[in-house]
This record gives sequence, C-alpha cells and structure tokens, in this order.
Amino acid sequence: MLAAYTGFVRVGVDIIEIARVRRVLERYESFRERVFTEAERAYCDSRPNPPQHYAARFAGKEAVGKALGCGVHFTWLEIEIAGRPKPSVTLSGTTLSFAERVGAGAMDLSMTHSRELATAICILEDKA
Repeated sequence: MLAAYTGFVRVGVDIIEIARVRRVLERYESFRERVFTEAERAYCDSRPNPPQHYAARFAGKEAVGKALGCGVHFTWLEIEIAGRPKPSVTLSGTTLSFAERVGAGAMDLSMTHSRELATAICILEDKA
C-alpha cells in the first residue's frame, strides 16, 4: 500500500508554433537578448534550425512560469534552460526569490518539437 502524498505538485505546460517564433526572430532583433540568456542564444544559434530550439526554450520558460504560479510576471532572463537531451532549469533574481517564497522544490522540465510545434512541460514539487 502506498502512503498518501501530502505535499503539492504543480504542473506548467506550453505549446507554440515554431513559425511564430521564426517571424519574431526575423522581425525583432532585440527579442533574442530580451528573452534568452547568452548561453541559450549560443546553443540555439549553433543548431541547424535555430527557431526550433528558440521555440522549445520559449515554451520551457512559459511552462516554468506557469508551474511556479507567476505566469508572465517573471523576467525571461531569470529562467535559464541548459542541457541536452535532458534540460535543466536555473532560476535567478526575483524569479528565484518567488520560487523560494512559494516553497518550490525539485523542478523537472521536458521539451520537444516537431516541424511545426514546440512544447514543454514542467513538474514542480514542494520543498521537502
């Protein structure tokens, strides 16, 4: 018999069209710098189809924000996604402070993309 889990688990999910991200990247030069850290830009720009990877990371940041419960009220650059094939998330600044305030513990992020869509899901456990 399994013991009842008494903590909380939060889930955030996001999906975005890669073509939409491609258009924003082409139209707004500052988008990369406003939304993605230097390390994220270096990774995405090193890939054969950068918009796919930017879209996945964009969805990942949205999913993290939703799991934390701060939605779009976080600073993009305070959520950094690194790693492949299993991404890891590093929080900083006010986003990290918010996560600590709400008792956020372990965070798991999964991202994927097809030719047309990128999606991400974030699972956030309470601090043990």
